[in-house]
Amino acid sequence: MAKVLVYKAEWCSWCHRVTDFLRENGVEFQEKDVDDPENARESMELSGQGGIPVTVIDDEVVIGFDVEKFRKLLNLK
Repeated sequence: MAKVLVYKAEWCSWCHRVTDFLRENGVEFQEKDVDDPENARESMELSGQGGIPVTVIDDEVVIGFDVEKFRKLLNLK
């Protein structure tokens, strides 16, 4: 199973879409809230930008809510 980490914030509707999608597809994941400055710094270093959500699937960084990329990286139909 892939290791999945989502950098998100409670106030971010796109972040909720990502976590809802992962839950609906039975994907286990960890979350880091970017309202914590250390998590925000990590997210920015990984993605090269300040936007969220940022999802890391194994070593692949996905910016935003990219369903096709999620399905490919997680081997979902």
